[in-house]
Amino acid sequence: MLSFNQPALFQGSKCYVTHGVMGHLDPTQLPTKSKPWSTLTSHDFVHRADLIIPEEVLAVVQQKFLTDSPAPEFKKVVLSLHDILSGDFFTEYIKNGSILMLSEGRRGIDNVFSLRSGRLTMFLDKETYERAGLVGNPHGVKGKRGLKPRWIVEFDLTEPSMVSGKKGFDRLVYASKNALSAPVTWLFCNISPTAPSPDPLAQHSPIKYSCNPGIAQGIEVVLPKLSPDADLLAPSGRQDFEDFATSLYEWLSLVRLQSPRVQVGDEIDPYLSRYQVPQAEGEGRVCKISWRGFLAPSWSRQTLINIVTALPAKSWFSFSTTTFSKGLAGDNAECTILRPPNSSGEYLMWEVKSHE
Repeated sequence: MLSFNQPALFQGSKCYVTHGVMGHLDPTQLPTKSKPWSTLTSHDFVHRADLIIPEEVLAVVQQKFLTDSPAPEFKKVVLSLHDILSGDFFTEYIKNGSILMLSEGRRGIDNVFSLRSGRLTMFLDKETYERAGLVGNPHGVKGKRGLKPRWIVEFDLTEPSMVSGKKGFDRLVYASKNALSAPVTWLFCNISPTAPSPDPLAQHSPIKYSCNPGIAQGIEVVLPKLSPDADLLAPSGRQDFEDFATSLYEWLSLVRLQSPRVQVGDEIDPYLSRYQVPQAEGEGRVCKISWRGFLAPSWSRQTLINIVTALPAKSWFSFSTTTFSKGLAGDNAECTILRPPNSSGEYLMWEVKSHE
């Protein structure tokens, strides 16, 4: 795995590229710890996913994947923190760590809450933090907290000590009734295949959304070289491999944006843009399938597995996921996985990691 160094002005994010082999997929024991699967599941809350494929395999994807797989769903609901920490909602959903929740607000400006695998994370301003009386840590890059310091407070609500009558939990409940009592709009996703019956969320009148995929067909593009040569993968070819991977990632990003710069017949004035497709090898028609919403990392992993098993081994594809913004500058984590044509499991993966 290589790290691309960034100029000092852009130290908020770094891009890492990995070249590897996926290996055989066993349907009875799906991968979780090896790359690229572990990278997808390491994300917290996915906002966007894009699949780029050659047009000739679109029918295969629609028949074997899109038709048979229901669109992922999520809900929007208004809850106070105390609602989450009490009653059946807490025992049925929070204690078993089967849900994802993200509150409204912008981290760094507002008080923002999140729940993943039973872990409650709160990003609080100084005034709210002091009123809550909870133990946390300063949050943000030292020297950039300015006149408005932020604090992060975390609780693992699945721990046995997180029950009524225990000092730490009772302190959190007290804070939820006083300093953190305001109702908040949340995005809610149940990663379990089933919901409790009766569903404790129903009494709060949630609004359900389906992340139906959007399909852009027949995008005529200039195709670059999609596979690295063997000499680029040797230790002596590190710099050339970085250049190749950077150019290819730029091309994939422009296809995701459906930019005219990569499309056949583009005649942009060179004064406005000097971009050229790197190592162009011909033309082709591609399709982009996109999902938008509140998506679980486990859905991203399963989707990649479905793509790998549905497409013929000789076909290439690119699958990308992007998380929700994590800071004032719109920083987010992103992962793009490319399987080159005729690769026998070979893949390239780019990871963009934000550092607040």
